[in-house]
Amino acid sequence: MKTRLALLLSLSLATAAHASEDAAALWTAKCKNCHGADGKAQTKTGKKESIVDMSQPAWQKAQTDADIREFIVDGSPRNKKMKPFKDKLSAEQIDSLVGYIRTLKAD
Repeated sequence: MKTRLALLLSLSLATAAHASEDAAALWTAKCKNCHGADGKAQTKTGKKESIVDMSQPAWQKAQTDADIREFIVDGSPRNKKMKPFKDKLSAEQIDSLVGYIRTLKAD
């Protein structure tokens, strides 16, 4: 019984680690150019488009996971350059990006 539990726990941790790597790779491929590696939007496009700093605690607190998901799915109503990803990413990929964005929170 303990062996099964240990195996399930290690598989769960391995799956979570893989999901985290996938989310980081997605961020790099789809989001980093505008939002930056750290979510601070200190990129050429981020500055030009006045993209918000997603690492700020106030922004993190003000946005629900559903809000973030909606921006990814439908694009930004405030900035038309943020195109919808609903036809480019699966629901699982979008959920993983929401989780990844939550890790960008500054202290």
